[in-house]
Amino acid sequence: MEKERQIIHMDQDAFFVSVEIRKNPKLTGKPVIIGGGGDRGVVASCSYEARKYGIHSAMPGRTAKLLCPQAIFLKGNMEEYSKASHEITEIIADKVPLFEKASIDEHYIDMTGMDRFFGCMKFASELRQTIIREMNLPISFGLSINKTVAKIATNESKPGGELQVTYPELRPFLDPLAIHKIPGIGHATYKKLSEMGVREILTLTQIPQQLMFKILGQHGLSLWQKANGIDLAPVVPYRERKSIGTQATFESDTMDMAKLKAIITGMVTGLTFQLRNQKKLTACITVTVRYTNFETVTQQERIPYTSLDSFLISKAHSLFEKVYSKRMLLRLVGVKLSHLVSGYEQIGLYNIAEEEYSLYQAMDKVRNNFGAEAVVKACIVTQPPRDEKGKVIKYNPRKKKVLIENTSSEEEEKEPEIRKRSKIRSLMSEKGTIGTKSYD
Repeated sequence: MEKERQIIHMDQDAFFVSVEIRKNPKLTGKPVIIGGGGDRGVVASCSYEARKYGIHSAMPGRTAKLLCPQAIFLKGNMEEYSKASHEITEIIADKVPLFEKASIDEHYIDMTGMDRFFGCMKFASELRQTIIREMNLPISFGLSINKTVAKIATNESKPGGELQVTYPELRPFLDPLAIHKIPGIGHATYKKLSEMGVREILTLTQIPQQLMFKILGQHGLSLWQKANGIDLAPVVPYRERKSIGTQATFESDTMDMAKLKAIITGMVTGLTFQLRNQKKLTACITVTVRYTNFETVTQQERIPYTSLDSFLISKAHSLFEKVYSKRMLLRLVGVKLSHLVSGYEQIGLYNIAEEEYSLYQAMDKVRNNFGAEAVVKACIVTQPPRDEKGKVIKYNPRKKKVLIENTSSEEEEKEPEIRKRSKIRSLMSEKGTIGTKSYD
Protein backbone atom coordinates (compact mmCIF):
# COMPACT_ATOMS: atom_id res chain seq x y z
CA MET A 1 0.00 0.00 0.00
CA GLU A 2 1.09 3.57 -0.73
CA LYS A 3 0.81 4.64 2.91
CA GLU A 4 3.51 2.09 3.79
CA ARG A 5 6.06 3.57 1.37
CA GLN A 6 9.05 5.51 2.70
CA ILE A 7 10.33 8.01 0.09
CA ILE A 8 13.11 10.51 0.82
CA HIS A 9 13.62 13.60 -1.33
CA MET A 10 17.02 15.27 -0.88
CA ASP A 11 17.68 18.66 -2.45
CA GLN A 12 20.73 20.93 -2.24
CA ASP A 13 20.07 24.42 -0.92
CA ALA A 14 20.79 27.02 -3.67
CA PHE A 15 23.22 24.49 -5.14
CA PHE A 16 25.13 26.65 -7.65
CA VAL A 17 25.47 29.48 -5.14
CA SER A 18 26.57 27.07 -2.40
CA VAL A 19 29.38 25.76 -4.60
CA GLU A 20 30.53 29.33 -5.23
CA ILE A 21 30.39 30.16 -1.49
CA ARG A 22 32.43 27.04 -0.71
CA LYS A 23 35.06 28.37 -3.11
CA ASN A 24 34.81 31.94 -1.82
CA PRO A 25 33.47 32.14 1.79
CA LYS A 26 33.37 35.97 1.56
CA LEU A 27 30.11 35.57 -0.38
CA THR A 28 28.36 34.14 2.70
CA GLY A 29 25.31 36.14 3.69
CA LYS A 30 25.32 38.27 0.54
CA PRO A 31 22.77 38.42 -2.33
CA VAL A 32 24.51 36.27 -4.94
CA ILE A 33 23.08 35.56 -8.39
CA ILE A 34 24.40 32.97 -10.84
CA GLY A 35 23.89 34.03 -14.48
CA GLY A 36 21.77 36.95 -15.62
CA GLY A 37 24.79 39.22 -16.07
CA GLY A 38 23.99 40.42 -19.60
CA ASP A 39 21.03 42.49 -20.69
CA ARG A 40 19.33 39.36 -21.96
CA GLY A 41 20.74 36.92 -19.44
CA VAL A 42 18.57 34.74 -17.21
CA VAL A 43 19.04 33.94 -13.51
CA ALA A 44 20.18 30.33 -13.13
CA SER A 45 20.28 30.34 -9.33
CA CYS A 46 20.34 32.81 -6.46
CA SER A 47 21.09 32.84 -2.74
CA TYR A 48 18.35 33.01 -0.13
CA GLU A 49 19.48 36.58 0.64
CA ALA A 50 18.69 37.51 -2.97
CA ARG A 51 15.34 35.72 -2.85
CA LYS A 52 14.19 38.14 -0.13
CA TYR A 53 14.07 40.79 -2.88
CA GLY A 54 11.73 38.65 -5.01
CA ILE A 55 14.45 37.22 -7.24
CA HIS A 56 14.04 33.66 -8.48
CA SER A 57 15.51 31.33 -11.09
CA ALA A 58 14.50 31.90 -14.73
CA MET A 59 13.99 35.62 -14.02
CA PRO A 60 15.53 38.04 -16.58
CA GLY A 61 18.83 39.42 -15.31
CA ARG A 62 17.70 42.99 -16.01
CA THR A 63 14.73 42.56 -13.66
CA ALA A 64 16.96 41.03 -10.98
CA LYS A 65 19.26 44.08 -11.13
CA LEU A 66 16.32 46.41 -10.65
CA LEU A 67 15.05 44.44 -7.65
CA CYS A 68 18.48 44.17 -6.01
CA PRO A 69 21.09 46.59 -7.43
CA GLN A 70 23.67 45.50 -4.83
CA ALA A 71 23.48 41.83 -5.87
CA ILE A 72 26.70 40.06 -6.83
CA PHE A 73 26.39 38.51 -10.30
CA LEU A 74 28.60 35.50 -11.10
CA LYS A 75 28.97 33.80 -14.47
CA GLY A 76 29.01 30.33 -12.93
CA ASN A 77 30.93 27.19 -13.80
CA MET A 78 28.90 24.17 -14.89
CA GLU A 79 31.95 21.89 -14.76
CA GLU A 80 32.39 22.58 -11.03
CA TYR A 81 28.66 22.13 -10.37
CA SER A 82 28.58 18.86 -12.32
CA LYS A 83 31.62 17.56 -10.45
CA ALA A 84 30.04 18.36 -7.08
CA SER A 85 26.78 16.73 -8.21
CA HIS A 86 28.58 13.53 -9.21
CA GLU A 87 30.38 13.39 -5.85
CA ILE A 88 27.09 13.76 -3.96
CA THR A 89 25.53 11.03 -6.12
CA GLU A 90 28.43 8.70 -5.31
CA ILE A 91 27.89 9.24 -1.56
CA ILE A 92 24.17 8.44 -1.89
CA ALA A 93 24.79 5.43 -4.15
CA ASP A 94 27.16 4.00 -1.54
CA LYS A 95 24.56 4.29 1.25
CA VAL A 96 21.12 3.44 -0.18
CA PRO A 97 19.54 0.44 -1.97
CA LEU A 98 17.53 2.40 -4.59
CA PHE A 99 17.70 6.04 -5.67
CA GLU A 100 16.73 8.28 -8.57
CA LYS A 101 18.70 11.34 -9.65
CA ALA A 102 15.93 13.77 -10.59
CA SER A 103 18.20 16.69 -11.49
CA ILE A 104 21.70 18.03 -10.93
CA ASP A 105 20.90 18.85 -7.29
CA GLU A 106 18.08 16.55 -6.14
CA HIS A 107 17.62 12.83 -5.50
CA TYR A 108 14.73 10.54 -4.57
CA ILE A 109 15.50 7.56 -2.32
CA ASP A 110 13.17 4.60 -1.78
CA MET A 111 13.61 3.21 1.72
CA THR A 112 10.37 1.17 1.76
CA GLY A 113 10.74 -1.86 4.00
CA MET A 114 14.01 -0.67 5.51
CA ASP A 115 12.31 0.89 8.53
CA ARG A 116 12.06 -2.57 10.12
CA PHE A 117 15.87 -2.55 10.46
CA PHE A 118 16.35 1.10 11.49
CA GLY A 119 14.33 4.29 11.45
CA CYS A 120 14.13 5.90 8.01
CA MET A 121 14.11 9.40 9.52
CA LYS A 122 17.25 8.63 11.50
CA PHE A 123 18.92 7.17 8.42
CA ALA A 124 18.00 10.19 6.25
CA SER A 125 19.30 12.59 8.90
CA GLU A 126 22.60 10.72 9.15
CA LEU A 127 22.94 10.65 5.35
CA ARG A 128 22.32 14.40 5.20
CA GLN A 129 24.99 15.03 7.83
CA THR A 130 27.43 12.83 5.88
CA ILE A 131 26.89 14.88 2.72
CA ILE A 132 27.31 18.15 4.63
CA ARG A 133 30.48 16.91 6.31
CA GLU A 134 32.15 15.45 3.21
CA MET A 135 31.02 18.03 0.65
CA ASN A 136 30.74 21.16 2.82
CA LEU A 137 27.48 21.96 1.02
CA PRO A 138 24.04 22.56 2.61
CA ILE A 139 21.22 20.12 1.87
CA SER A 140 17.62 19.57 3.01
CA PHE A 141 15.30 16.58 2.83
CA GLY A 142 11.70 15.54 3.17
CA LEU A 143 10.43 12.06 4.07
CA SER A 144 6.91 10.90 3.27
CA ILE A 145 4.76 8.24 1.58
CA ASN A 146 5.39 9.34 -2.03
CA LYS A 147 7.56 11.55 -4.24
CA THR A 148 5.16 14.50 -4.41
CA VAL A 149 4.64 14.92 -0.67
CA ALA A 150 8.33 14.29 0.02
CA LYS A 151 9.30 17.06 -2.43
CA ILE A 152 6.81 19.49 -0.91
CA ALA A 153 8.13 18.62 2.55
CA THR A 154 11.68 19.35 1.40
CA ASN A 155 10.70 22.74 0.04
CA GLU A 156 8.92 23.58 3.31
CA SER A 157 11.98 22.62 5.37
CA LYS A 158 14.48 24.69 3.34
CA PRO A 159 17.05 25.96 3.90
CA GLY A 160 18.99 23.39 5.90
CA GLY A 161 16.01 21.50 7.24
CA GLU A 162 14.54 18.04 7.80
CA LEU A 163 10.83 17.22 7.72
CA GLN A 164 8.84 13.99 7.91
CA VAL A 165 5.18 13.82 6.90
CA THR A 166 3.54 10.55 7.91
CA TYR A 167 0.29 9.23 6.47
CA PRO A 168 -1.91 10.51 9.38
CA GLU A 169 -0.29 13.97 9.04
CA LEU A 170 -0.89 14.17 5.28
CA ARG A 171 -4.06 16.27 5.18
CA PRO A 172 -3.15 18.69 7.99
CA PHE A 173 0.18 19.30 6.23
CA LEU A 174 -1.09 19.79 2.65
CA ASP A 175 -4.47 21.54 3.10
CA PRO A 176 -3.33 25.02 4.22
CA LEU A 177 -0.52 25.28 1.63
CA ALA A 178 -0.82 27.46 -1.49
CA ILE A 179 -1.47 25.55 -4.72
CA HIS A 180 1.81 26.73 -6.28
CA LYS A 181 3.57 24.45 -3.76
CA ILE A 182 2.39 21.45 -5.80
CA PRO A 183 5.09 20.30 -8.26
CA GLY A 184 3.88 20.75 -11.83
CA ILE A 185 1.81 23.90 -11.36
CA GLY A 186 3.32 26.55 -13.61
CA HIS A 187 2.49 30.22 -13.98
CA ALA A 188 -0.31 29.72 -16.52
CA THR A 189 -2.01 26.95 -14.50
CA TYR A 190 -1.69 28.92 -11.26
CA LYS A 191 -3.26 31.97 -12.92
CA LYS A 192 -6.17 29.94 -14.28
CA LEU A 193 -6.88 28.29 -10.93
CA SER A 194 -6.52 31.59 -9.06
CA GLU A 195 -9.12 33.19 -11.33
CA MET A 196 -11.45 30.37 -10.24
CA GLY A 197 -10.79 31.24 -6.60
CA VAL A 198 -8.59 28.18 -6.04
CA ARG A 199 -5.57 29.35 -4.07
CA GLU A 200 -5.14 26.69 -1.37
CA ILE A 201 -4.66 22.95 -1.75
CA LEU A 202 -7.74 22.29 0.40
CA THR A 203 -9.93 24.12 -2.12
CA LEU A 204 -8.37 22.18 -5.00
CA THR A 205 -9.20 18.85 -3.34
CA GLN A 206 -12.89 19.81 -3.20
CA ILE A 207 -13.21 20.28 -6.97
CA PRO A 208 -14.76 17.24 -8.72
CA GLN A 209 -12.32 15.25 -10.84
CA GLN A 210 -14.55 15.57 -13.91
CA LEU A 211 -14.39 19.38 -13.68
CA MET A 212 -10.60 19.35 -13.31
CA PHE A 213 -10.36 17.17 -16.41
CA LYS A 214 -12.67 19.52 -18.31
CA ILE A 215 -10.58 22.56 -17.33
CA LEU A 216 -7.01 21.22 -17.61
CA GLY A 217 -7.35 17.80 -19.23
CA GLN A 218 -5.15 14.95 -18.01
CA HIS A 219 -2.87 17.46 -16.30
CA GLY A 220 -5.85 18.55 -14.18
CA LEU A 221 -6.43 15.00 -12.96
CA SER A 222 -2.76 14.68 -12.08
CA LEU A 223 -2.85 17.91 -10.06
CA TRP A 224 -6.03 16.78 -8.26
CA GLN A 225 -4.33 13.52 -7.25
CA LYS A 226 -1.21 15.34 -6.01
CA ALA A 227 -3.37 17.77 -4.02
CA ASN A 228 -4.94 14.73 -2.34
CA GLY A 229 -1.52 13.27 -1.59
CA ILE A 230 -1.82 10.55 -4.23
CA ASP A 231 1.29 9.76 -6.27
CA LEU A 232 2.03 6.21 -7.41
CA ALA A 233 5.14 7.16 -9.44
CA PRO A 234 8.00 4.81 -8.54
CA VAL A 235 11.55 5.83 -7.75
CA VAL A 236 13.29 5.11 -11.05
CA PRO A 237 16.84 3.73 -10.65
CA TYR A 238 19.59 6.15 -11.64
CA ARG A 239 20.57 5.88 -15.30
CA GLU A 240 23.37 7.24 -17.41
CA ARG A 241 22.91 10.46 -19.31
CA LYS A 242 20.68 9.95 -22.34
CA SER A 243 21.10 13.28 -24.09
CA ILE A 244 23.45 16.20 -24.47
CA GLY A 245 22.66 19.59 -25.95
CA THR A 246 23.54 23.25 -26.24
CA GLN A 247 21.72 26.44 -27.16
CA ALA A 248 22.54 30.08 -27.89
CA THR A 249 20.52 33.21 -27.17
CA PHE A 250 21.42 36.17 -29.38
CA GLU A 251 22.15 39.65 -28.08
CA SER A 252 20.14 40.95 -31.06
CA ASP A 253 17.39 38.94 -32.76
CA THR A 254 18.44 37.83 -36.23
CA MET A 255 17.32 36.08 -39.41
CA ASP A 256 20.75 35.95 -41.05
CA MET A 257 20.68 32.40 -42.47
CA ALA A 258 24.45 32.20 -43.03
CA LYS A 259 25.10 33.21 -39.44
CA LEU A 260 22.46 30.84 -38.05
CA LYS A 261 23.74 27.84 -39.99
CA ALA A 262 27.31 28.65 -38.98
CA ILE A 263 26.26 28.71 -35.31
CA ILE A 264 24.46 25.37 -35.69
CA THR A 265 27.59 23.94 -37.31
CA GLY A 266 29.66 25.10 -34.35
CA MET A 267 27.18 23.58 -31.91
CA VAL A 268 27.22 20.19 -33.63
CA THR A 269 31.02 20.04 -33.83
CA GLY A 270 31.24 20.85 -30.12
CA LEU A 271 28.72 18.16 -29.20
CA THR A 272 30.29 15.48 -31.41
CA PHE A 273 33.67 16.25 -29.85
CA GLN A 274 32.15 15.55 -26.44
CA LEU A 275 30.50 12.37 -27.71
CA ARG A 276 33.73 10.91 -29.05
CA ASN A 277 35.60 11.82 -25.86
CA GLN A 278 32.95 9.98 -23.84
CA LYS A 279 32.92 7.04 -26.30
CA LYS A 280 29.24 7.64 -27.07
CA LEU A 281 27.03 7.49 -30.16
CA THR A 282 23.74 9.26 -30.81
CA ALA A 283 20.62 8.00 -32.61
CA CYS A 284 18.47 11.15 -32.52
CA ILE A 285 19.10 14.82 -33.29
CA THR A 286 16.81 17.70 -32.31
CA VAL A 287 16.92 21.33 -33.45
CA THR A 288 15.09 24.06 -31.53
CA VAL A 289 14.36 27.66 -32.54
CA ARG A 290 12.70 30.46 -30.58
CA TYR A 291 11.17 33.35 -32.47
CA THR A 292 11.25 36.97 -31.37
CA ASN A 293 7.71 36.55 -29.97
CA PHE A 294 9.04 33.74 -27.68
CA GLU A 295 7.30 30.99 -29.66
CA THR A 296 9.48 27.89 -29.41
CA VAL A 297 9.45 25.14 -32.07
CA THR A 298 11.44 21.88 -32.22
CA GLN A 299 12.05 19.25 -34.89
CA GLN A 300 13.80 15.93 -34.40
CA GLU A 301 14.81 12.92 -36.48
CA ARG A 302 15.96 9.40 -35.67
CA ILE A 303 19.26 8.52 -37.36
CA PRO A 304 21.73 5.63 -37.46
CA TYR A 305 24.07 5.60 -34.46
CA THR A 306 26.92 7.98 -35.16
CA SER A 307 29.23 10.63 -33.70
CA LEU A 308 30.59 12.11 -36.93
CA ASP A 309 30.46 15.83 -37.68
CA SER A 310 29.61 15.82 -41.38
CA PHE A 311 26.55 13.55 -41.11
CA LEU A 312 25.13 15.33 -38.05
CA ILE A 313 25.81 18.82 -39.43
CA SER A 314 23.92 17.92 -42.60
CA LYS A 315 20.98 16.60 -40.56
CA ALA A 316 20.99 19.66 -38.29
CA HIS A 317 20.86 22.03 -41.26
CA SER A 318 18.06 20.01 -42.81
CA LEU A 319 16.03 20.08 -39.59
CA PHE A 320 16.66 23.79 -39.19
CA GLU A 321 15.24 24.48 -42.64
CA LYS A 322 12.12 22.51 -41.67
CA VAL A 323 11.60 24.06 -38.26
CA TYR A 324 12.29 27.66 -39.35
CA SER A 325 8.95 28.05 -41.14
CA LYS A 326 8.16 31.70 -40.34
CA ARG A 327 10.02 34.64 -41.76
CA MET A 328 10.52 36.12 -38.31
CA LEU A 329 13.56 37.14 -36.32
CA LEU A 330 15.04 34.44 -34.08
CA ARG A 331 16.27 34.98 -30.53
CA LEU A 332 17.52 31.44 -29.85
CA VAL A 333 18.68 28.27 -31.59
CA GLY A 334 19.63 24.97 -29.99
CA VAL A 335 20.80 21.47 -30.89
CA LYS A 336 20.36 18.29 -28.82
CA LEU A 337 21.71 14.79 -29.40
CA SER A 338 19.77 12.05 -27.61
CA HIS A 339 19.32 8.26 -27.38
CA LEU A 340 23.00 8.00 -26.44
CA VAL A 341 24.72 4.64 -26.16
CA SER A 342 28.27 3.57 -25.45
CA GLY A 343 30.19 2.51 -28.54
CA TYR A 344 32.43 3.43 -31.44
CA GLU A 345 31.79 4.42 -35.04
CA GLN A 346 31.46 1.52 -37.51
CA ILE A 347 33.90 2.31 -40.29
CA GLY A 348 32.49 1.64 -43.76
CA LEU A 349 28.81 1.84 -42.77
CA TYR A 350 26.68 4.61 -44.29
CA ASN A 351 29.53 5.67 -46.63
CA ILE A 352 31.85 6.59 -43.76
CA ALA A 353 35.41 6.28 -44.99
CA GLU A 354 38.31 5.34 -42.74
CA GLU A 355 40.10 8.53 -43.81
CA GLU A 356 37.23 10.69 -42.57
CA TYR A 357 37.16 9.06 -39.15
CA SER A 358 40.96 9.30 -38.90
CA LEU A 359 40.63 13.02 -39.62
CA TYR A 360 38.20 13.46 -36.72
CA GLN A 361 40.49 11.50 -34.40
CA ALA A 362 43.40 13.77 -35.35
CA MET A 363 41.26 16.88 -34.79
CA ASP A 364 40.14 15.58 -31.39
CA LYS A 365 43.76 14.96 -30.40
CA VAL A 366 44.65 18.57 -31.21
CA ARG A 367 41.62 19.85 -29.28
CA ASN A 368 42.43 17.74 -26.22
CA ASN A 369 46.00 19.08 -26.22
CA PHE A 370 45.38 22.73 -27.10
CA GLY A 371 41.72 23.44 -26.31
CA ALA A 372 38.34 22.94 -27.95
CA GLU A 373 38.80 25.97 -30.24
CA ALA A 374 42.21 24.93 -31.52
CA VAL A 375 40.54 23.36 -34.59
CA VAL A 376 37.26 24.77 -35.87
CA LYS A 377 35.22 24.73 -39.06
CA ALA A 378 36.14 27.53 -41.44
CA CYS A 379 32.51 28.66 -41.70
CA ILE A 380 32.35 29.58 -38.00
CA VAL A 381 35.54 31.66 -37.98
CA THR A 382 35.20 35.41 -38.36
CA GLN A 383 36.02 36.52 -41.90
CA PRO A 384 39.40 38.32 -42.13
CA PRO A 385 39.42 42.06 -42.92
CA ARG A 386 39.71 43.01 -46.61
CA ASP A 387 40.84 46.16 -48.38
CA GLU A 388 38.91 48.21 -50.93
CA LYS A 389 39.83 45.77 -53.72
CA GLY A 390 38.55 42.78 -51.74
CA LYS A 391 41.97 41.36 -50.89
CA VAL A 392 42.65 39.95 -47.45
CA ILE A 393 44.61 42.33 -45.24
CA LYS A 394 47.48 40.34 -43.79
CA TYR A 395 48.39 40.78 -40.15
CA ASN A 396 51.51 42.95 -39.74
CA PRO A 397 52.75 43.37 -36.17
CA ARG A 398 54.92 46.37 -37.14
CA LYS A 399 51.97 48.29 -38.54
CA LYS A 400 49.98 47.30 -35.48
CA LYS A 401 52.66 48.82 -33.26
CA VAL A 402 52.70 52.08 -35.22
CA LEU A 403 48.90 52.21 -35.09
CA ILE A 404 48.93 51.82 -31.30
CA GLU A 405 51.47 54.61 -30.89
CA ASN A 406 49.36 56.98 -32.99
CA THR A 407 45.99 56.33 -31.34
CA SER A 408 44.30 58.94 -29.24
CA SER A 409 44.05 58.57 -25.48
CA GLU A 410 40.41 57.44 -25.83
CA GLU A 411 41.35 54.70 -28.28
CA GLU A 412 44.28 53.61 -26.09
CA GLU A 413 41.83 52.72 -23.34
CA LYS A 414 40.08 50.30 -25.69
CA GLU A 415 43.31 48.77 -27.08
CA PRO A 416 44.01 46.30 -24.22
CA GLU A 417 40.67 44.67 -24.96
CA ILE A 418 41.61 44.29 -28.63
CA ARG A 419 44.93 42.66 -27.78
CA LYS A 420 43.23 40.14 -25.52
CA ARG A 421 41.09 38.74 -28.30
CA SER A 422 42.05 35.33 -29.65
CA LYS A 423 43.39 35.06 -33.19
CA ILE A 424 40.80 32.42 -33.86
CA ARG A 425 37.36 33.74 -32.97
CA SER A 426 34.24 31.79 -33.65
CA LEU A 427 31.19 33.46 -35.08
CA MET A 428 29.22 32.49 -31.95
CA SER A 429 31.47 34.45 -29.60
CA GLU A 430 32.08 37.25 -32.10
CA LYS A 431 28.37 38.01 -32.52
CA GLY A 432 27.68 38.00 -28.80
CA THR A 433 25.65 34.83 -28.36
CA ILE A 434 25.28 33.22 -24.97
CA GLY A 435 25.74 29.45 -25.02
CA THR A 436 24.36 27.03 -22.46
CA LYS A 437 24.71 23.27 -22.21
CA SER A 438 21.99 20.95 -21.04
CA TYR A 439 22.13 17.33 -20.00
CA ASP A 440 19.49 14.69 -19.36
